[in-house]
Amino acid sequence: MRQLRKAYLEITNVCNLRCVFCPGTRRPPGFLSPENFQLLAKRLRPHTEYLYLHLMGEPLLHPQLKEILEQAGRLRFRVMITTNGTLLREQETLLCTAPAVEKVSISLHSFEGSGGDSLNTYLDICFRFARSAARVGKRCALRLWNLDGADTRGANRKNDEILSAMERAFPKPWKAGRQGTTLAPNIFLEWGEKFNWPDLSLPETGGSGFCYGLRDQVGVLWDGTVVPCCLDHEGDIPLGNLYCGTLAEILDSPRARAIYSGFSQGRTQEELCRRCGFANRFKK
Repeated sequence: MRQLRKAYLEITNVCNLRCVFCPGTRRPPGFLSPENFQLLAKRLRPHTEYLYLHLMGEPLLHPQLKEILEQAGRLRFRVMITTNGTLLREQETLLCTAPAVEKVSISLHSFEGSGGDSLNTYLDICFRFARSAARVGKRCALRLWNLDGADTRGANRKNDEILSAMERAFPKPWKAGRQGTTLAPNIFLEWGEKFNWPDLSLPETGGSGFCYGLRDQVGVLWDGTVVPCCLDHEGDIPLGNLYCGTLAEILDSPRARAIYSGFSQGRTQEELCRRCGFANRFKK
């Protein structure tokens, strides 16, 4: 039984924002029912204890999130949630009291797509949640994944303002670490560069490369389609459907084995993988 560090299970591909850095998806919109969540999650559980409740979409939009978190808890998953932060005020109590929730990551760079509250109001909501979550032992990551890459100049003009507000909320000294900066106990700042999401319409970047897809992670779309990683937002590399078989069978399919073997030898087997900007990080 192949063990994975984590699995991404998309509970919805619907989002309340349209951020410029996010490609979105043309797939039919949908929400995973608690019953179907239990079925899919049970088939993932033998392979990992870490479950990420997103791939596309905003998980806090799910109208039955409470039931889904209860199901995850009964399966003894350690749940990670990534959110744009706009619904934290409404979901704060649930996230802070659900035993399964271990970490919440807030994409502060999503503010550019919010079109709603002022930046200060938005940050106040996010920082308040971070403090509340930290007090009950949850980890909270404040993400600024908008550093300028090769083709993304000028996309982080609000960062100085965000950092100033962050310092007022969490006074220095901060402690820099390998995976982020500790602002306060259980509260972290995580930096990252923008990147081009893989898309079949982009030019190829070459046939060599490496990725952790199928090596330490797997993704499952809300309709049960299994994909190699969390960036296959359109399901362009369908490996099988978790409603129709076990994950072990899907990971042992010829296509999945070819992808895994290719990365082991430094080759990108799939067209989509040869058009992935995130994979450039592994070349550094």
